[in-house]
Amino acid sequence: MLWTAAAAVTLAFLVALEFAARHYGLPGPMTTQIQEVVVAPKSGFLLYASMGLMMVVLTWRQRFIALGVAVGIDLVIALIRWVADAPVTEGHPFGNGALWVIIGVAVVALTRRTGQERMLLLKGVGLGLLLVTGRKTGDTWLLITSKTRPDVLDQYMANADHALGNPSWVVGRLVNATGSAGAHFLNAVYAQLAVAAVCVALYQLRNVATDRVFPGHHLVRTFLVIGLLGPAIYMIFPVVGPIFAFGSDGGHWAVADMWPDTAVPVGTPHHMPFDEITPRNCMPSLHTAWATAIFIHSRRGPKFLQYAGAFWLVATLAATLGFGYHYGADLIAGVVFTLTIETGMRALERGWDRSAVQLVAYGTVVFTALLVAYRYLSLEMAHYPWLFGPLLIVAMCSVIYGYVRIIRRWEPEAAPAPKLEPQPEMA
Repeated sequence: MLWTAAAAVTLAFLVALEFAARHYGLPGPMTTQIQEVVVAPKSGFLLYASMGLMMVVLTWRQRFIALGVAVGIDLVIALIRWVADAPVTEGHPFGNGALWVIIGVAVVALTRRTGQERMLLLKGVGLGLLLVTGRKTGDTWLLITSKTRPDVLDQYMANADHALGNPSWVVGRLVNATGSAGAHFLNAVYAQLAVAAVCVALYQLRNVATDRVFPGHHLVRTFLVIGLLGPAIYMIFPVVGPIFAFGSDGGHWAVADMWPDTAVPVGTPHHMPFDEITPRNCMPSLHTAWATAIFIHSRRGPKFLQYAGAFWLVATLAATLGFGYHYGADLIAGVVFTLTIETGMRALERGWDRSAVQLVAYGTVVFTALLVAYRYLSLEMAHYPWLFGPLLIVAMCSVIYGYVRIIRRWEPEAAPAPKLEPQPEMA
């Protein structure tokens, strides 16, 4: 019943978003996903990562067959494009095969399986499709924000960032100093965040094929909820980012071409109009939120996964700031946003108790207070950085501390019971 209800709500949301996109003359997430059955996909890596998630419900023999079929379909499609002299100009020349395999497994589940086996296969298909659909939904949301929010609040964010020492300008200069090699490296990390999430999720779901049941909580759940709730904040607090509002990518819409060489001078902030193309996707930083979720879930894996999770978090933070996509204040909000959601998702798994309710409520209050401060106290934050800078860090750290405390209380319950030592027999 829970999975059926979730599927119905998801479908209704996608249909509503499709109509909203059509209202603005844009293709919706369902349309763009259906198109990728044939046309070159926007991200072939993401489609194969989604197929990897789906394959957690398959046996090893079935996985090899599915992978072989996907690669074979991609080769056939590539050959057809070559014969038809229709080279791929946008997107990736591979990935269609992975989507075909996911759809094929759904067909097999509905026509050739029954009972628990059918439900397990459909859950795997749903898991894979949710990752792809989440990406398409996010893309549609970004287009809608650019159409419906003509004014942005970047001047407020630039003032607030003075309290943190203008980290985007500092890291931006550091990235520029590394040249093209550093920029290409960070861009690869930034662009393939979803693939990193799949790697962690595959470890968490590695026993599904043998246990024939999904764990109560895993990274994909948090990842998708972050993507669902985040765009709603974009609509409330539209921000385009330093590279657009104060840099070369903003064109004539930018205040000036100052990023990353010259910090924005402190002044009375105003709403500023911007184009109808650039997404208003800064507050909170969802890349920071997702990277934080990856880091959290990698902590329970082997050492190499823990190191990978820490690396991806640090590299993502460097990319978000160094490319001018975000202000430092966005990152603080993103961390608080993630820990609040993660606490709620874990509480749904184990049951709500007083500590969980308190931490979710506290995280929500801190996140709201951050948004209010950025909007109404930005000038004071710029004038008194020695006061507001530490306050921002302390607010974030207080949520981190609360999360660590509650997780340390919860996790011992999942620890294996200690083995009893053999006792000598009584005479």
